[in-house]
Amino acid sequence: MRALASGWAPLRYPTWRRLWAGQLTSHVGTWMQLVGAQWLMLELGGSALLVALVQTAVSLPVVVLALPAGVLGDLVDRRRVLIASQAVAFAAALALAISTFAGSITPLSLLLLTFTVGLADALRRPAWQAVQQELVPRELVAQAVALNSASVNAARAVGPALGGLIVATAGPAWVFAANAVSFLAVLVAASSWRRKPQPTSGEAVRGALLAGLRFARSSPRLRRVLRSTLPFAFCASAVWSLLPVVAADRFGLQSGGYGVLLGAVGLGAVAGVAAIPRLRSSVGPNGLVIGGGALLAASLLVLALAPSAALASPALIVAGSAWIAAVSSLNACAQTILPAWVRARGLAVFLLTLQGGQAAGAALWGALADAQDVRLPLLLAAAGLVANALAGLRWPVRGGEDLDLTPAASWSEPQLAIEPAPGAGPVLVSVEYRVPHDAQSAFEQAMRAVERSRRRAGARRWGLFRDLADPERYLEVFLLPSWEEHLQLRRRLTVADLRFYERVRELTSAEPVERHLVAAGEPHSAVAQ
Repeated sequence: MRALASGWAPLRYPTWRRLWAGQLTSHVGTWMQLVGAQWLMLELGGSALLVALVQTAVSLPVVVLALPAGVLGDLVDRRRVLIASQAVAFAAALALAISTFAGSITPLSLLLLTFTVGLADALRRPAWQAVQQELVPRELVAQAVALNSASVNAARAVGPALGGLIVATAGPAWVFAANAVSFLAVLVAASSWRRKPQPTSGEAVRGALLAGLRFARSSPRLRRVLRSTLPFAFCASAVWSLLPVVAADRFGLQSGGYGVLLGAVGLGAVAGVAAIPRLRSSVGPNGLVIGGGALLAASLLVLALAPSAALASPALIVAGSAWIAAVSSLNACAQTILPAWVRARGLAVFLLTLQGGQAAGAALWGALADAQDVRLPLLLAAAGLVANALAGLRWPVRGGEDLDLTPAASWSEPQLAIEPAPGAGPVLVSVEYRVPHDAQSAFEQAMRAVERSRRRAGARRWGLFRDLADPERYLEVFLLPSWEEHLQLRRRLTVADLRFYERVRELTSAEPVERHLVAAGEPHSAVAQ
């Protein structure tokens, strides 16, 4: 009972609850639109590839916009990003409805307008993911992420069936109109949020984008999450992209029947929400990722071989539970790894990996289904999921629950005789250490963590050197593009980073001596003596 309560605990927080409810309403509309768009594509004479490309049109925008959206989510008021993105989505969905009512819709315009709705969703996602730790305590982030995933999958239980019913009785244009109205729910919820003013970093857009990418490249835990996410998303996309083809060609179902099958996936996801906290505490996030991948592979195998929809439906319920277990665990790991200053950008990289994998997978599985029997891509995707689950045994994912990501307050300001202009650079920083002979092996090992910390915070080049004339003298050097970037580096270091530097100082025989050099000829002002 305690695990079940903790699974729904974020709903106790009113602002998060209102925004989550708005997101749920919007997700229902989005899944209604997906059903309507895929079925309309079939009615327009589209091939299996064109039907699959509807899913690609939903996922591909994240590849295009995720990183810029992540920068916006860190540099701009996230509440305003939510409002702007939903306004664009409303306009695109309304245009789709109007063109369908007018009978002027074509396969190309259907894909383009669907792509535009996807662009707005890509703009929203990093900002929405990044505000979780503003709205609920950090210990409830995993539950909040699971409920966010559940809102998507609960929409699969309601949206497809409702969308299929509306398509069958009134036509796809009404589905698109209902989706346009659904975006108003998020607009209302975001407009009522009185967000506290947040400190701004003052970073330039280009520098902020590069800083986010450097952090992702220099964080071993985040890299491990991304390496697991990409193949999982690529293979799991076979469920969403090929299910309408399976429903129509193999099972002979109409739009309502297809909606019921997709709704079974959503029901499985909702059923999995209560179990995830208990499972996470017993097998850990990596166990959920491995188990979810294996169960999803089994579901694809059943979907490929089942002779009827009645036999496939239970497997789709399992697929929904497996999907939410794996994706919510990967997402929660990414959430807890990222400090506040780079959270939206880091989550944008995660979303780019997840949605990019789905977009690429959907295109490949659709092309294979056109060229061969639809069962072949389903079986290949299942094999890929098994391989990824086995890889998880060798390279497990891990969150950051053990990391204190609050900004470190004990970094002293550098002592300078001149004050460089913010844009002056490049800046070379050197740190001299005195290390006794018997501690040098441990020191060099400890400096590997320092290197990763420096690079995550913005250092572009880094090196550690030993003085041949004085074997106890080590020199650490790293390069930053500007003095402003150096100041940003000092602000970005966290309490968890501080432990790495404290370990290094334990191994030295004197206080490290830090020096700062800026490229000659750069503008500066004298510091009063």
